[in-house]
Amino acid sequence: MLKTNHDPKKSASLVRQNTKHAKIFWPGELGQSNLTALKKLTRESGLSIASGEVLWLNHGWYVTSAGLLRVAKENGCDGIQARVVSTLSDAKTSRWVFKATVYKSPGSRGFIGYGDADPSNVSPLVRGAEMRVAETRAVNRALRKAYGIGLCSVEELGWLTGSPGPAREKDQAGKPPHPNGSNNGQPKLRDRLCVLIRQYNLDPTLVKAYAADFCDTPTIKDASRDSVESFISHLATCAKENRDGLVCKLNSYAQPVEVKQ
Repeated sequence: MLKTNHDPKKSASLVRQNTKHAKIFWPGELGQSNLTALKKLTRESGLSIASGEVLWLNHGWYVTSAGLLRVAKENGCDGIQARVVSTLSDAKTSRWVFKATVYKSPGSRGFIGYGDADPSNVSPLVRGAEMRVAETRAVNRALRKAYGIGLCSVEELGWLTGSPGPAREKDQAGKPPHPNGSNNGQPKLRDRLCVLIRQYNLDPTLVKAYAADFCDTPTIKDASRDSVESFISHLATCAKENRDGLVCKLNSYAQPVEVKQ
């Protein structure tokens, strides 16, 4: 279990901050039960929405790798070991399976988690990095077990690090769009954009301005779904390959401050 020796005042303050940010970032999407779950999670783990440690995606709360590592550090984690499972891995086909063990304290027997990745379950954006994806998934699962966090991590989501595959794409091709703008279980475009903004610590206002310019519309809300999908793919590539260059690009959309005479 997690340590519960958090300062009550700081804990209460974080609960208020998370509740406030949740209502701002996901307006109209959260019911009272969802907010209650967030408050409980906040008190028990100290995860912060503002720090990108917990996200609301596709009708559920998800923890991030950054949040899990922060929890481990604050709870005095003694070490994390990750090794390739050679009998299940194949470098020629870029299939990797990792076994991660989290040691909460000296002498701990360890908490084990497994993670796998191959070209069929990672996105083209991280193609060639299957080994790192597999390791991250394994470590996240081991950390969740060690500290009793009953949330799936963002990095384990198929739509974030993986593609649906030909069979699933074929199945979804003939299905009508979900009323919320997603296709039968797939996340909203806004959720996907939110993940990128928090993953790479980008300014959301500048990203929206860039998106509108990219889609050639007054605002991102006026853009077509296809245009927004293209922008998200473009943003993800830029952030991964050259975040500094992307930040410079975003800064060009900042409104100049008027100086009163």
